[in-house]
Amino acid sequence: MRLSEPRIPTIHEDDWNEEQNAALRGQKMRGSVQNIFRTLAHHEKLAKRWLVFGNHILSKSTLSPRDREIAILRAGFLSKSGYEWGQHVVIGKAAGLSDEELEGIKSGDSANCWSESEKLILKTADELHEDVFITDDTWMGLEKHYSTQQIMDMVFTCGQYRMLAGALNSFGVQLDDDLVGL
Repeated sequence: MRLSEPRIPTIHEDDWNEEQNAALRGQKMRGSVQNIFRTLAHHEKLAKRWLVFGNHILSKSTLSPRDREIAILRAGFLSKSGYEWGQHVVIGKAAGLSDEELEGIKSGDSANCWSESEKLILKTADELHEDVFITDDTWMGLEKHYSTQQIMDMVFTCGQYRMLAGALNSFGVQLDDDLVGL
């Protein structure tokens, strides 16, 4: 579903004004500024505020990096976001996900590679994607493995990445050169 051309062209960081630099400087990944940030440069006030929330999800969440990436990748896959998938395959591998598990994310909780708690993460992402609601059975399962704060972080992680997928897909943000999409 990814657009072959961006609807919002990127702005190279060499062309950013002071406000864009203030909001987005330091947003390098793997040595370069990624297209998501070059696109967000069109709305530096939004980018500045979104980055605060995004930083919580990626760096300050109570979820382990592995659990966080399972939730993000499932939300990205369900939302058909090739850009999100490509970025988080790299991050997920760094968090310990194997190639088999990355393929398993596409199958969801029916794949044989998941623990009970990981199946619940996938089920949570599915339910939030489909119904914007976690069923009682899934919630009770989550409570056996996760604290209230972790469950809250899981819900916000899935929601943040579904919202981001909508933006990336709609803006036509193109894959960075070092990424492979869905």
